[in-house]
Amino acid sequence: MELTNISTIKDVMTRNGVSFTKSLGQNFLINPAVCPKIAELGGCKKGAAAIEIGTGVGVLTKELAIRCDRVLAVEIDERLKPVLDETLAEYDNIEIVFADILKTDVNALITEKLSGYSDIVVCANLPYYITSPVIMKLLEERPPIRSVTVMVQKEAAERLCAKVGSRECGAVTAAVNYYSTPKLLFKVGRGSFMPSPNVDSAVIRLDIPEKPRFDVTDEKLFFRIVRSSFAQRRKQILNPLSSALGIGKAELAKMLEECGIKPTARPEELKMEDIVALCEKISSAK
Repeated sequence: MELTNISTIKDVMTRNGVSFTKSLGQNFLINPAVCPKIAELGGCKKGAAAIEIGTGVGVLTKELAIRCDRVLAVEIDERLKPVLDETLAEYDNIEIVFADILKTDVNALITEKLSGYSDIVVCANLPYYITSPVIMKLLEERPPIRSVTVMVQKEAAERLCAKVGSRECGAVTAAVNYYSTPKLLFKVGRGSFMPSPNVDSAVIRLDIPEKPRFDVTDEKLFFRIVRSSFAQRRKQILNPLSSALGIGKAELAKMLEECGIKPTARPEELKMEDIVALCEKISSAK
């Protein structure tokens, strides 16, 4: 069954009494070249297991199943069950869990469903409105996964993969870089979807190391610094950091200078090493 053929998609969904749901951000891929590329660049291979978030009609699910030994898909829309029973009928290595990924314990799910696999990747075509929450959940919960490959809005992809210390960098950029090494893989035009969204998309991969990329004593403090610094990203960091951390401006200015950071610096000027150094400086002063 050709799942990127618009007539096939309409026929399957109509036959099963299912319509597109705008509120769930459902845009189905009709470009046949995209999903095979996501699966390949996402590291799907024999011996590995893949977790998919959001199946749609199973376009990407199918490609993952062809390449991986096992696919565990998490889909929020239970109305798609009869559709997926039909579109994925020929694959016996797929299990679909109907649940909200944001309310799911990913580690527990892996323990229950994928306990025999040491090589696990995540691949997904995420609804734009939950991009950051899903990505941060996957990183913060630290499940035993090798990478996260997702299709997101192009602007979000560029922000997530921006260099820390550049004008495009934001709090989520710093957070993603703390947990992983992000890479923009390829761009996907809006015409590749049905219904066609008003924006273009891009596929990114977050490679997750076995050991943390940065040695931080107090992670909560690290992320307080990140959030406070980027809350007013075009302004100097001294005032918002002083207020958020409860440290006097003169004392904080001295700490910044000892870390090689100008007190007049703006968040976009901070590199990851600067934020880590400041975190350790403040932590040791407690």
